Amino acid sequence: MTDILIVEDNKQLSDVLTDFLRNEGYSVSVASDGNKALELYERYGARLLILDIMLPGVDGMYILDKVRRASNTPVLMVSAKSGKNDKLDAIISGADDYIEKPYDIDILIAKIKGIFKRRLATDQMTDGDITLDLISEKIYKGDKEISCTAKEFELLKLLMENKGHTLQKQYIFDTVWGSDSESESQTLTVHIKWLREKLEDNPKEPKRILTVWGKGYRYEGID
Repeated sequence: MTDILIVEDNKQLSDVLTDFLRNEGYSVSVASDGNKALELYERYGARLLILDIMLPGVDGMYILDKVRRASNTPVLMVSAKSGKNDKLDAIISGADDYIEKPYDIDILIAKIKGIFKRRLATDQMTDGDITLDLISEKIYKGDKEISCTAKEFELLKLLMENKGHTLQKQYIFDTVWGSDSESESQTLTVHIKWLREKLEDNPKEPKRILTVWGKGYRYEGID
């Protein structure tokens, strides 16, 4: 998965930003129009989107809506639009932050680091009686450690990070196994089955990891 997907139709600006971010140690992909951005995101995923609003093809607000329907991937909106309503629309629609053009590159990078820091501020992820130790990559149900493979851990972490959001099967597979993986997509179904057997009180009637027919899976958890 790419660290940062830049969606920007100004090539000079995207080239400069790409160089700065790569110097900071991030892996970066670039899309110059909205349709390409959606294609890259749906195929490879990203830990953060830097998203311009005014784009060829579909605009940034449309992309933001599509991303929010599928995941809670952080989105930093970038735009020459400086009106209060433009900012409010972006934030209300689910953007994590908003910065106006022209921007100071140091301020933009500080915002990016702040978003990542907030997302990684804890060494544990907890929902009800399920705890993920992000350092040791172990799963606990109550006080009991649940035996799991690396892929089971990654899969559960992705689902819990997006609690309440339906994730498409292809997005999950590409994120956990990689779009160029030689594994069969059926392996996702098998891993979901294994997780349910380990976490659900009744795996045949799951309450935590739900199937959304024709789309994918959603983690609801138990409060």
